[in-house]
Amino acid sequence: MPTHATPVPRHLAIIMDGNGRWAQKRHRPRIIGHRAGAQAVKRCVEFCLQQGIEALTLFAFSSENWNRPAEEVGGLMKLFLGALEREVDELHRLGARLRFIGERSRFDPAILARMDAAERLTAANVRLHLNIAASYGGRQDIAAAARSLAEDVAAGRLLPAQVDEAALGARIALADLPAPDLFIRTGGELRISNFLLWQLAYAELWFTDTLWPDVDGALLQHALDDYAGRERRFGLTSAQVRPAQPGSPA
Repeated sequence: MPTHATPVPRHLAIIMDGNGRWAQKRHRPRIIGHRAGAQAVKRCVEFCLQQGIEALTLFAFSSENWNRPAEEVGGLMKLFLGALEREVDELHRLGARLRFIGERSRFDPAILARMDAAERLTAANVRLHLNIAASYGGRQDIAAAARSLAEDVAAGRLLPAQVDEAALGARIALADLPAPDLFIRTGGELRISNFLLWQLAYAELWFTDTLWPDVDGALLQHALDDYAGRERRFGLTSAQVRPAQPGSPA
């Protein structure tokens, strides 16, 4: 159950930035930072479960990250596989549904098999929707949705006039979940880096200089407290979204 009465986001999206810099500050290999970042993921999942957050989407590996040095990519893949082997049963016990979004074709078959098995095992869980964006890019996501619509138009299953925001949005990744309410980026960078470009249209953005491996429940609660104090208008005016006060003119 949530531990706070203040409003919490239904869907939290996070860019987990700063693993490499965390390791460099300690004169350690970058992969050590990624291992420390995996522990921060566990703390984040526990926090979301405590707060009653419905969905958590983490940017684990972008489509552009394949261009990093081969040694680092290889280390990340080993870490990813190890996490799938170690953590999935616990996530299942906690009631989390695990899902991966992104282009899977570049992953090793052993990783693909683990990803598929994790999704099947946790498919019926509803306590937390944990989405891992891996080999993911927001532009890639939108292009895939547009291509799917184009194929239906070409096959006569859909009229061009039927291609609108709703039709495209229905084919974007995570279309079955509420759009992210709150976006967090750690590590001090002030950009969204091709992450959930469609889905973040009306998300509240929150940035911190804290490096991802140092993230804990206190910092996440600070982000939620800030979120709870914001007015979300979705293009309307303040008067339209604020409830009328007793005694105020109708």
